[in-house]
Order: sequence, then structure tokens, then C-alpha cells
Amino acid sequence: MDVLEAAGIRVLEGDSVVVHCDGVPVGIAGAKGFGGGFAGRCASAFGEPEMKSFVQHTEASAERLSRALKDVGTDCKVALTHYSPVPETLVGEPLEIYPFLGSYLLAEAIDAAGASLAIHGHAHHGSPRGLTPGGVRVRNVAHPVIRQAYSVFAL
Repeated sequence: MDVLEAAGIRVLEGDSVVVHCDGVPVGIAGAKGFGGGFAGRCASAFGEPEMKSFVQHTEASAERLSRALKDVGTDCKVALTHYSPVPETLVGEPLEIYPFLGSYLLAEAIDAAGASLAIHGHAHHGSPRGLTPGGVRVRNVAHPVIRQAYSVFAL
């Protein structure tokens, strides 16, 4: 983070920023997220201390994202994460590594805050589109997936 910030890049880790697009305030809240898996196939804070620590790290990151989304104060909210909130954008990756590419806890935070869009990377062999259980559109913008320098999304 220090290197990115020294280069003038704002890193959103449990933080948010409001940008104006055609006069409309858009809140962007970010957190790296972490792994853990998805409903029915996920880790739990049970057993060995290392496994509990892994899950607690995921829970803390999802909570930071939730707080940042709720606090941003705009009607239009974008969740920005590195890890995926849904398994649909991981299709193309080996099924065995899904728990290391994202967590359903991120989707819960996104849905609870009423986000308009969720954007993530990390899944370089994944798929471009998915939906949270609450119906929020999720886009995987990893460069190998979108095959261009950027994508434009209409909200």
C-alpha cells in the first residue's frame, strides 16, 4: 500500500471516496477482501488456531467493506475488492482454489449496504459477470478476463 500511495494512488482499505460522474455523486468503497469460500463450501472459525485466524481475517475485511459502504453517504455505491464476492466470476479457475479466491462474506456486506455494483480482480482465469444473492451485479476486471486496459460500466 505504501508504494501505491507514494505513487499518488489512493488505496481504499475500509475507506471510501465520492466521485462525481455527470454531476451524480458515486460512492466507491474498497477493501481487499480475502478467501474463505462460498455458501455450502466455506471455511469456518473452528479447529486449529491458523484456520480460525484465516476466517477471522476474512470476517474483518468484510466488516471493513460493510462499514465503508454504509458510511459513504451516496445513493449510488460501488464496492471495490481484490477478492471475489461470488463464485460465478471464478468460473474458469480450478474449483479447488475457489476458497482462496473469494468469500461469500463480501457478498453479504455488499448486499447489506445496498451497493449498485461490485468490482473485483484476482481471478485471472475467471469469468466477467456474476450476481450477489441480493442481485448486485459483480464484474471481474482482472486484465486477462477483460482483455483490455479498462471497462466502462453504466449504473
